[in-house]
Amino acid sequence: MAEKKRITAPIDNEVVESLRAGDEVLINGTILTGRDAAHKRLVEAIEKTGESPIDLNGQIIYYVGPAPAKPGYVIGSAGPTTSVRMDAYSPFLMEKAGLKGMIGKGSRGNDVIEAMKKFKAVYLVAIGGAAALISKSIKKSEVVLYEELGPEAIRKLEVEDFPAVVINDAFGGDLSKEGIEKYKR
Repeated sequence: MAEKKRITAPIDNEVVESLRAGDEVLINGTILTGRDAAHKRLVEAIEKTGESPIDLNGQIIYYVGPAPAKPGYVIGSAGPTTSVRMDAYSPFLMEKAGLKGMIGKGSRGNDVIEAMKKFKAVYLVAIGGAAALISKSIKKSEVVLYEELGPEAIRKLEVEDFPAVVINDAFGGDLSKEGIEKYKR
C-alpha cells in the first residue's frame, strides 16, 4: 500500500501536477464548501462583475451540506454530495476563478475532465457513508458567503488530515475507468 500524500490547501499547479489518479491524500489547511445553489450564484456573480465574490484561486471546494453542529462540536455530519450536480459550473470556475480542486462523490462528466486537464485541476472523492469520521478532520467551520442558503452556504473549513482519493488528475487519469478496466475479464 502506497503512502498517503499530504497536501496543504489552497494548492498550486505544482501540487496538482504531483497528484495522480489513485493517490490517497490527507488534506491540511483551508478548503471551502459549496453545492449547486452556491455554485450557481458564484457563476452568476462572476458573469455580472467579472470577479468572484470569494477568492477561489488555488482553492479546493468540498461538495457538502453539513448537518448542524451538536453542542461542543465544530460541525455536524459532513459527508460528500454527488458531484455531477456541479458539472455545469465547474469548468467555468476553473477557467475564470482559478479553482484547482473539487471533493465529492461519484464520477464527473467529460467537460469537467477536459477542463481539469486544460486548467490543471484535480477531482477527489471523500468516502460516502463516513460523514461522522470525516467531520473529525474539520477543526474550524465558518460561513463566509450566502448564509441564507443554510447548509448550502459557502463555508471556510480548517482541516487536518482530511482523507480523500484522487479520482481524476490533470493528465486525464481516471481511477473510475482504470478500476473497471483492471478487473474486466
